[in-house]
Amino acid sequence: MRTCLLLALATLTLHVYAQQYGNNPAAGHFLNTRGIQLYYESYGSGEPLLLFHGNGGSINNMSNQIPYFAAHYHVIAIDTRAHGKSVDPGDSLSFEQIVDDFSALCDSLHLDSCYIVGWSDGGIDAILFALRHPAKVKKMAFTGANLWPDTTGLTPFVFHLIQAEHDKLIKQHRNAQENNALKIVDLDLYQPHITLDQLHQIHCPTFVIGGDHDAIPVPHTVLIAANIPQSYLWIVPNSGHSVPIFKKDAFNSQIYDFFTHPYRKIEGTATFQ
Repeated sequence: MRTCLLLALATLTLHVYAQQYGNNPAAGHFLNTRGIQLYYESYGSGEPLLLFHGNGGSINNMSNQIPYFAAHYHVIAIDTRAHGKSVDPGDSLSFEQIVDDFSALCDSLHLDSCYIVGWSDGGIDAILFALRHPAKVKKMAFTGANLWPDTTGLTPFVFHLIQAEHDKLIKQHRNAQENNALKIVDLDLYQPHITLDQLHQIHCPTFVIGGDHDAIPVPHTVLIAANIPQSYLWIVPNSGHSVPIFKKDAFNSQIYDFFTHPYRKIEGTATFQ
């Protein structure tokens, strides 16, 4: 979700069994990299698939995806910098830092290229990972991503909610936990800054997803898909920002179908199919 509050509300719907994800000693590992201990969990076997969670969240937010995709892939679910167990003592945070952490993890695991599934900020991570480390992305699917932080990239309600959270935190005499919360809120208030020209540079097959009542305006999601050369678009009906939770079965199966079939360019007479 776009804020810690919204994400917390969404994750209340997860099943009790899912609490193991993000806190599973049997699957958990730390990588000492770039000034932090990056926490990740590993499940299944096969080709590597990276899972990127949203703002204020953790590995646990992808609990509906981990068991499904672990039946087909080697799933690597990551607590992004300053989230979950990946504690970051720094006073600032950027999406570029986050995706370069992911690249370092891939190098440490000797992963040449991966499938990627991202949600919300994890979708932004997917886009920037494909831009900054294109050779490491085989195919990617993401839902609820935005390119810039204003009321065209976020609905006015969500943008002003983030502003209000920032204003509340900035006025407080903050402890370390609240400083981290401000850093995470400001990530979405002031970032990202991705141009349409940058999207033209993405050449991996891409599945762009959004809810028809998402925290990201539908025209913005359409704009993202329209500017990535090899992309499909799915606007999920009767859905908000939490497609991976409330539409989990369709979300997982549609992405698996996308990953397991070659991308086809649909033009000319094929547009009548």
